[in-house]
Amino acid sequence: MQAETFYYDNKIVRNFTVATIIWGVIGLLVGLWIALSLVYPEMNLASWLSFGRLRALHTNGAIFAFVGNAIFAGIYYSLQRLLKTRMASDLLSKVHFWGWQLIIVAAVITLPLGITSSKEYAELEWPIDIGIALIWVIFGVNMFWTILKRRERHLYVAIWFYIATFVTVAVLHIVNNLELPINAFKSYSIFAGVQDALVQWWYGHNAVAFFLTTPVLGLMYYFVPKAANRPVYSYRLSIIHFWALIFLYIWAGPHHLLYTSLPDWAQSLGTVFSIMLIFPSWGGMINGLLTLRGAWDKVRDSAILKFFVVAITAYGMSTLEGPLLSLKNFNAIAHYTDWIPAHVHIGTLGWNGFIIFGMIYYLMPKLYKTSLFSEKLANAHFWIATTGILFWALPMYVSGWTQSLMWKEFNPDGTLVYGNFLETVTQLIPLYFTRAIGGALYIIGMLIMVVNIVRTVSTGKLVAQEEASALPLSSTEYKKVKGEHWHRWIERKPVQLMLFSIVAILIGGIIEIVPTLMVKSNIPTISDVKPYTALELEGRDLYIREGCNACHSQMIRPFRSEVARYGEYSKAGEFVYDHPFLWGSKRTGPDLHRVGGKYPHSWHYNHMLDPTSMSPGSIMPTYEWMYTNDLNTEYTTAKLEAMVSLGVPYSPDYIANAEMHLMAQAEEIAAELESQLTDVEVGPKEEIVALIAYLQRLGIDIKGTPSKHTEATVAGNQTAEK
Repeated sequence: MQAETFYYDNKIVRNFTVATIIWGVIGLLVGLWIALSLVYPEMNLASWLSFGRLRALHTNGAIFAFVGNAIFAGIYYSLQRLLKTRMASDLLSKVHFWGWQLIIVAAVITLPLGITSSKEYAELEWPIDIGIALIWVIFGVNMFWTILKRRERHLYVAIWFYIATFVTVAVLHIVNNLELPINAFKSYSIFAGVQDALVQWWYGHNAVAFFLTTPVLGLMYYFVPKAANRPVYSYRLSIIHFWALIFLYIWAGPHHLLYTSLPDWAQSLGTVFSIMLIFPSWGGMINGLLTLRGAWDKVRDSAILKFFVVAITAYGMSTLEGPLLSLKNFNAIAHYTDWIPAHVHIGTLGWNGFIIFGMIYYLMPKLYKTSLFSEKLANAHFWIATTGILFWALPMYVSGWTQSLMWKEFNPDGTLVYGNFLETVTQLIPLYFTRAIGGALYIIGMLIMVVNIVRTVSTGKLVAQEEASALPLSSTEYKKVKGEHWHRWIERKPVQLMLFSIVAILIGGIIEIVPTLMVKSNIPTISDVKPYTALELEGRDLYIREGCNACHSQMIRPFRSEVARYGEYSKAGEFVYDHPFLWGSKRTGPDLHRVGGKYPHSWHYNHMLDPTSMSPGSIMPTYEWMYTNDLNTEYTTAKLEAMVSLGVPYSPDYIANAEMHLMAQAEEIAAELESQLTDVEVGPKEEIVALIAYLQRLGIDIKGTPSKHTEATVAGNQTAEK
C-alpha cells in the first residue's frame, strides 16, 4: 500500500511556545516583585500589589501559564510525530490555545483583586474552575482522537505520561474544586477543616506530580533522545518508572500535613509511599541521564543538552528531597520554613524551567527551518540561569534552618530564647535579598533567550504545515514477534492504557480520602466549638481575600516550642466549620490559631494600618484600604444559608436576623476601639472591624468562654432540640 501524505500542524506548537516565553517572563517578574517586597515592604503599593494577592498570581503564573503552555507546546509537537499523524482537529487545537490564554488572563485579573478560594495552586474561583475543566476536556478529546487515528501501532513512553497526566489532572481538579457558589466571585469548599486539608494536599502534591512532573517526563523522554540523537537507555526501566510512579505518587499528599490534626494513619500512609517514591523517580532520572551515554562530548558543546542534564539532575534532587521531607524528623525542622520554597524552586526553576528552555532552543529553529542565532547566547543563558538557581535556593535552605533553630531554642529556665517572632524574621532579610538577586539572574537569562529566539526566527520562516508521509495503520496486519515484551500489548491499546492509569491513580485516593470523609471518628467533635458569627464569617472572607494564609499558619503542632510560643496545640474538632481550611504552608509571620484575645482590638487596628507601629522592623504590608472600604453585606445571608447546606448549624432565627446580629457585634467592636484609641473615629461598617472580629475569635472556643454573639448563632437550634 502506498504511503499517505499529511501535514503536521506547527502553528499550534509555535503559538504555545510563544505564550510560554511571554507568560514565563511575566510570571517570574511578579515573583521577583514579591521577593523584593519582603525586603522593602513599601513595595506593597496598593491592594492589588500586596504580597498576599500577588503571591497566588506568581504561583499560578509559573505553574499554569509558563509550564502549562510549554507542556502543551511539547505535547502538540511530539504527539504528531510519534503517531505520524496531524492533530485530529485544528479547531479543537485553536479552542484549547485561546481558551487556555483566556483562563490565564482571568487569573491575572481576579487574583490581584482578591477573588480567590485560597487553596494552594487552586486559588481561582468557581467560574474559572469550570472553564479550566472544559478546556482540559477539549485538550483530552483532541489528544485521544489523534491517538485513535494514528499511523504508528505502538505508543511510545512519552505518550503514556501524557495520557496519565490528562486523566489524573482531571480527577484532581474536579474533586478539589467541589465548591458551593455564593455569587460569581465567591464560593465555599464543600469540605471543611481536616477533610478539606487532606483533599487539598492530595490535589496540591499531585498537581506537582501530574502537572509539573509526569508531562515534563514525557517531554524528557522525547526531546532528550532527539537532541542527543540517542535511543532511550532502557525500555524496561521506562515501564517500571511509569507504572510505579503514577501508582505511588497519588498516596503521598498527606506528608504535607505531618504533625497536624490529620489522623495519624493518614500521615503514616503518606510517609510510607513518599519514601517508596525515591525508587521510580530515580529510575527515571537514571534513564534520562544514561540516555546521554556516549554523547557527553555533545553536552560540552550543546546548550540544549546542558539544560537537559541539569534539569534531570534537579529532578533527581527534588525527588530525593521530597521523600526525605516526608520523614517526621526532617519535617519537624523544615515544615513552615523557607526550606520548603527552596525545595519547590529546585523543581520549578531547575527541572521544569531547564527542560522548557532546552525544548524551546530545540523547537524554534526546527519550526522556522533555520539554525539557532547564537549558541554562545544560549550558553550564557544556561550559566546565568544556573547561577540564579543557586543564589535563589541556597539562601532559602540557610533561611529555613535558621528559622527552625531559632523557633525551637530554649533558655535554661525553659523560656524561649527568641520569644518575639519578629526576631526570627529580621535575621532573614539579607537572605531574602540574596534570593531576589537569584531570581533577577534567572530572569536575565530568560531575556537573553528572548533575544536569541527573536533573532533566530527572523532568519527563517515558519513552516506552518510541515509535510510528512507514512503508511496507514490498517495497511499492515500486526504479528506478534517471538520474545516480544508483554507490555507491548498495552502500548497497542490506548483505551486500556487509559483505564489502567485511572485504576492506578484512584486506588490511593480512595483509600486515603473516603475513610476521612465518611468515618466520623476520624474527626472528633468538640462541643464548645461553635460556628462563626455573621461578622466573623465576613472577616474570615476578608482574611482570605488578602491572602493572609500565604504568610500565617493556623495550625499549632504538638511541639514544646510551638505550644510555648502560641498556646495549646490545634485539635481536629476545632476546624469542623472552616470552609475552606486555612492551615497555611509557610510562616513568614507567626501562627494565628490562638491569637484571639491575645491583644486588645486597638493593637490589631494599629497593626493592620501600620505594622511597624506595633512590631518595629515588621515586613508585613499595610492595609489602609480596609479602613476606607465599607463591608459589603449584600451576600451575608446567602453565605450563612450556604454554610447551613454544608452542615454548619446556624439557627433559622439567626439567619433571618443576620444583619442585626452583624451590626450589633460591629458596633460593640467599634465602640471599644474608640475607647482604646485617641482621636480616632471608627465606623462599624469599616472592613477592618470585621477582620478584627475574626482575628479575635481564633482559638478561643476551647477555652469554654464563648461570647454572646457566638452563642446566638445556634441558640434557636438548641431551643428546638430541647
